[in-house]
Amino acid sequence: MDYEVKNIYGKIKNPAVFVEAPGSKSITARALLLATLAEGESTLFGAQFSDDCAAFSECIKQLGVKCSVSGTTVKISGCGGILPKKSAKIYVGSAGTAARFLTALLAFSDGEYEVEASEQMSKRPMAPLVNALNEAGAEVTYSGSFPIKIKGTRRPESPVTVDVTQSSQFLSALLMTGVCAKTPLKIRPVGDHGGEYVKMTLDMMWSFGVDVKYADGVYTVSGGYTGKRYEIEPDLSAACYFYAMNRILGSEISVKGVMPHSMQGDGKFIEILKTFDGGKLDMSAFSDQALTLAAIAPYLKNPTEICGVKHIRAQECDRIRAICENLRAMGVRVEEREDGVKIYPSEPHAAKINTFGDHRVAMAFSVTGLRTDGIVIQNAEVCSKTFKDYFTVLERICAEMCK
Repeated sequence: MDYEVKNIYGKIKNPAVFVEAPGSKSITARALLLATLAEGESTLFGAQFSDDCAAFSECIKQLGVKCSVSGTTVKISGCGGILPKKSAKIYVGSAGTAARFLTALLAFSDGEYEVEASEQMSKRPMAPLVNALNEAGAEVTYSGSFPIKIKGTRRPESPVTVDVTQSSQFLSALLMTGVCAKTPLKIRPVGDHGGEYVKMTLDMMWSFGVDVKYADGVYTVSGGYTGKRYEIEPDLSAACYFYAMNRILGSEISVKGVMPHSMQGDGKFIEILKTFDGGKLDMSAFSDQALTLAAIAPYLKNPTEICGVKHIRAQECDRIRAICENLRAMGVRVEEREDGVKIYPSEPHAAKINTFGDHRVAMAFSVTGLRTDGIVIQNAEVCSKTFKDYFTVLERICAEMCK
């Protein structure tokens, strides 16, 4: 499905509208895993159920854990850290969180399993996690792409070292599933990436009853989770598109449930947007928004230099390449760097946006089109990965603001 964005710049009569964003994908994925491993029943409220988290919940069921979904509410009868099924094949689709978190869970379980994934997920990094799990004593067979075959162990060697340069999810996966080990698991991360997401992981583990110790660069995980009622925050990664619209349209869109203090690092980007008018910005702490900032950068007063995001080349697509190709298609001057881009103030013109199968490319460049005629998002349906109704919501708020 191709979607032509409506240019509403200068046509807004009602700038203040409210919008609801889905629950946080990052928090939903973690909550699903923690509830799965907990003793007793958990009820999750406000869960996101676009493609990624739906795949995660299906995998949980295939592993023998009782999981029921009603709208955005999920009930899970936890397994207490011991999976009911000792043999299973699961399909994680294109969900990086499910692929990494569940691979670690299976490696710390006493059974034999196979993890399959989409072609897109097969191109994303997994080797650092697989190396760490093999070092810990699991038998993980991985040839550089899926499927991954796993013979787990509940008595892993410790400490285990994991390289987080490409993704902090590798560390989060080990931290959350470390409770499956029969003895305390020590984890030593090397490299530097995604500190905000690791903090989110630790905060959520604490909420479910596990207090991780940290000393001399080593995390120590022990204890077990307890089932609970848990409220999931709105997805700030999704909310940021609407606040970016405010920055270039002069609108006053508010996202329901977005609070000043959040576990999600993207909250910092919302604050930056209020005053940012170009300049150099290290986006390593909220790299999902590199595309969003790039999409509005042509309209800012000064050149925008985005840095610290080399790792986004290995996400759903090479996002730095996607930024450069699409901005150039719109006639925007952009310089590609190894770890980011520099974008100059420009007047974008009509163009077809190549989404490269990436949900964030589709949603980010729709923001550009709200101020430029003829911006067409190709394969707009890819946004279903995290925000299935995004373009329906966009249509509604545009109509409300212009009526």
